[in-house]
Amino acid sequence: MIYSLTNEKPIFQQIRERVEDAILDGQLQPEDRIPSTNEFAKEYQINPATAGKGVNELVDKGVIYKKRGVGMFVHPNAREILVAERKENFLQQHIEPLKKEARRLGISNEELQKMLQGGQ
Repeated sequence: MIYSLTNEKPIFQQIRERVEDAILDGQLQPEDRIPSTNEFAKEYQINPATAGKGVNELVDKGVIYKKRGVGMFVHPNAREILVAERKENFLQQHIEPLKKEARRLGISNEELQKMLQGGQ
């Protein structure tokens, strides 16, 4: 799971998103072990606390869980949790603004549906 980090977002957020993407893409399966905060810190040459912040957000969402003394693992329902969250984000960030702009332009629901299906 080696990726380079960017300056676009906070590092902890990039780590969280990389784990989420790996789960959504099937690279990480339920019950797979994820890298420890120390492993993330070493890989990206960052403070373990920074990596821990991203990992803890995943724990808080129920996407991963801790096995004391063993490590962090992908929760069996992780993919479903992430899909539901991303669908809601997609609705709020893309669909709602699209619908609002369509109304402003007088585009009917039927016209909008045709546009989304690739026709004019």
